[in-house]
This record gives sequence, C-alpha cells and structure tokens, in this order.
Amino acid sequence: MGLFGNNMAKEVVTQGSEYNTLAFGTKIIGEIHAENNFRIDGTVEGSIFCKGKVIIGTKGLIEGSLTCASAEIIGSFKGKIIVSDTLSLKSTAKVEGEIKTKILSIEPNAAFTGTCDMADVKQQPGK
Repeated sequence: MGLFGNNMAKEVVTQGSEYNTLAFGTKIIGEIHAENNFRIDGTVEGSIFCKGKVIIGTKGLIEGSLTCASAEIIGSFKGKIIVSDTLSLKSTAKVEGEIKTKILSIEPNAAFTGTCDMADVKQQPGK
C-alpha cells in the first residue's frame, strides 16, 4: 500500500469519533458499562459506568447512579453522580441527589437539590 495504508486510514477515521447514544423514547433498566463517550436522550433506570464523557440531553433522564470521567447535564438526573474530572450543569439541568466531583460548573437557572463533595475523586477501576 502507499504511505497511507488501510491501517493508518482506519485509525485516523475512528480516533475520537466512537460514542454511544440512547435515543429519546428508549428506556433501559439495569446496568450499563461503556468504554467511550455516551449521550443519553432517553431514560435510564439503574447504573452507568463510563470511562469517557456522559451527556444527558434535554429530554434525557437518569434515575440511579452515574460514574464517569466527565459529564454534562442538560436534562434530568436523580441519584448519585461520581465524576473524576468536571461535571457541568447547563441552564436547563434538573439534578437531585449526591454529587462527588473534582470540578463543578453550574449555569444560571440550573436546578440542583442535594449534596456535593468536591474532594479529589478517583474513578473506580474496572467499572
């Protein structure tokens, strides 16, 4: 092959573009383990363990627990959140429960009811 053989082209195409999505109107009950970023526009009742970033879209809802590297909440969350880096609550976010994160960003009009611990958080290995 040439300078840009199949292996190199494949690596460039897939790098940073792999993510999971849960569409609006879809509901999952149980436990989710994700290696890559995850966008949730549907409903999850249970636990999510993600090694990347989790985005809860405008119509997204999680009831349970979330453990991830970073998160952006635009929709709703009820339960326990453990984020090893940055948690961002956008202006339309509605969060109720317990937060453990290193950095917390809350936009005006975001609703947060609960507790927050901003000690250095380590993501649990193997989860």
